[in-house]
Amino acid sequence: MTHSVVRALAVVTLILGGAAPAPAQRPDELPPPTRPLLPYPALRPAPEPRLLPAPPLKPPPDTVRALYVNAWVFGSARRFQELVRLAETTEVNALILDIKDDTGYLTYASRVPTAVAIGANRQLRAPDAAAKLRLLAEKGIHAIARIVVAKDPLLASGKPEWAIGRTGGGLWRDRQGSAWVDAYRDSVWIYAAELAAEAVQLGFGEVQYDYVRFPDEPKWRLASAVFTARRGEETEREGVARNLRLLAQLTRSLGVPFTIDVFGMTTSATNDMGIGQLWEDLVASADVVLPMVYPSHYYGGFYEFRKPNFEPYRVVKRALEDGLRRSAAVEGDAVIRPFLQAFTLGPPKYTPFHVREQIRAAEELGLHSWALWNPRSVYDRAIFRP
Repeated sequence: MTHSVVRALAVVTLILGGAAPAPAQRPDELPPPTRPLLPYPALRPAPEPRLLPAPPLKPPPDTVRALYVNAWVFGSARRFQELVRLAETTEVNALILDIKDDTGYLTYASRVPTAVAIGANRQLRAPDAAAKLRLLAEKGIHAIARIVVAKDPLLASGKPEWAIGRTGGGLWRDRQGSAWVDAYRDSVWIYAAELAAEAVQLGFGEVQYDYVRFPDEPKWRLASAVFTARRGEETEREGVARNLRLLAQLTRSLGVPFTIDVFGMTTSATNDMGIGQLWEDLVASADVVLPMVYPSHYYGGFYEFRKPNFEPYRVVKRALEDGLRRSAAVEGDAVIRPFLQAFTLGPPKYTPFHVREQIRAAEELGLHSWALWNPRSVYDRAIFRP
C-alpha cells in the first residue's frame, strides 16, 4: 500500500473516530508514487458522537429513485420541505444533496484541514444540515452526498500547487474562466474522501462523486495546460483510473457505496474522449455508475437521430443498451443508475411526459433505479407514480 493511501486511510479513520489501520501489502493496482506527495496533518477530534449518527448506516434501498438537490435548496426551509413531502407521497425515495459543488464551497461547516485552510466554509448554504439529515432518516429517505472532485476553483486558487497550471505561469482556466485542480494529483482525490468521511459521520448513507475527470475542453485550449502531478507518460485515462481505485478504497472503508457520475457518452464512446473516462474502467472501479444520458447533450446525428433532444425514450434506451452490453464483459461490474434529464435545454420544452419516457426506457431494460437532474431542483409532481 502506498504511503499516500496509508495516510489517507488514517485520516478517514480519524474522522470516523477509530484507530488508523495498519499498513497492508501493497496492491498491484496502485503503483508507487514517482514523486514526493504533500503531507496531510491529523484532523482535530471529531464532533461529539451524541450529535452524529455513527456508521455503519442503514444500507441504500434496493431500488433508488433519487432527485438532485442543489446546496441552496438544501438550505431552504420551504423548498427542502416541499421535496421531502414529494418523496413521502411518491415513488421517490432518495435525495442527492450537494456537499461540495463546482464552486468549491461547502454546504455545511467542515473540520477537514484543507477545507478550513482554503476558506471552503465561508459560504455555508445549509448550516442546519445535521438536523435535516435526521429528518430524512426518520422518514426513510435515503440521503446521498454529492461531492465535485476536479472542478474546484476554490481549491485551485487556495492550493495552486494542486491546480492545473498554465504555460508561462498562473492557473489554467476553462472557457468559463474557471480554474481546475489537477486530476493526476492524488491529494485532490484524498481531499474528496476526507469530506466524504465527514459526510458519512453526519448521516449520509451514500457518497456520489462528480467531475471525476479532466476538463472537457478543445485541444487548442488544453495545449497551454500544465499537469505537474502527471507520472511519466501517464495518459488521462490512466490518471483517472489510478485515482478512482484510490478513491474507491477510501470510500468503501466508510461502509457506504462508491458512486460516480460520468458523461453519458461513455456508454458508447470507444475512447476516453480526452477526459479520462472509459466505460470499462468506470464500471470496474465503482459500485454504482450514473451515466448522464441527457438527450439534450447528444449532438445531431448521434445514434442517427437528427434531433436527439426530441427523442428522449430512444436516446436513453440506446445509450443504456450500449452500457449494459459493455458492462456484461466486465467482472464485478457496477450497478447502472442513469441520471435522466428533468430540465429544458433548447427545444422542445421538457414536460413530465419527456421525463417519464426516459424512465420507461430505463425500466424496460431492467434498470429500475434512476436519478433526475434539474439544476434548479424543481420537479413536477406529475412525473412520479404515487
